[in-house]
Amino acid sequence: MSKTYGTKKNAVRALDAVSMELRRGTFTALMGPSGSGKSTFLNCAAGLDVPTSGSVWLGETELSRLGEVERTELRRERIGFVFQAYNLLGSLTVEENVALPLRFADRGTDHASLRRVLTAVGLGEHAGRRPSELSGGQQQRVAIARALITRPDAVVADEPTGALDSRSGRRVLELLRHIVDDMGQTVLMVTHDPVAASYADSVVFLSDGRLAGELPRPTPEQVATRMTHLGEW
Repeated sequence: MSKTYGTKKNAVRALDAVSMELRRGTFTALMGPSGSGKSTFLNCAAGLDVPTSGSVWLGETELSRLGEVERTELRRERIGFVFQAYNLLGSLTVEENVALPLRFADRGTDHASLRRVLTAVGLGEHAGRRPSELSGGQQQRVAIARALITRPDAVVADEPTGALDSRSGRRVLELLRHIVDDMGQTVLMVTHDPVAASYADSVVFLSDGRLAGELPRPTPEQVATRMTHLGEW
């Protein structure tokens, strides 16, 4: 897929013929320097935006052919989102925040599933608390639970540890690793942190809107070295 913003002399090609396949049940990290196209790729892959050319598929559904309402419904049901800002509602409890996607989809709350998800992210004892009563790492785990509650086809995470200290960030990354290994979830994560990227099965690099290589089974040192040389690519 390709994505161009603006027209004629003001046109900016944010993605240049990027082709990628993410297998179900894998953890993929997306990295690149500022302006490399990471956010544009994430937005197109998650149905938040549509490519100028090319296509995006989620299973057998072509997202890029759907209208705005259809894409909104698909995102609500089949894609879970985790952002750097936790985006929790302070007036709601942990349990109520996690159940929000079900309410938006006019689906009844399955309290057994809700308890299972909260237990899976280590918040079973905090269901009745408000976000202000939790640490940053715990709030991000609430956001991950919210992303999982609809049993989505994929979870998209945009700098999920960017606002956390190293200890809390490690716990969030371990949780993302857990939902892939033990729950069969598919995760696509944008990050600038080589340590965070090392939790993924593979790291895909972008530079100037184009693919710039892939690193399977990465270590932080390998990721950092590759990022250093992206400018030369």
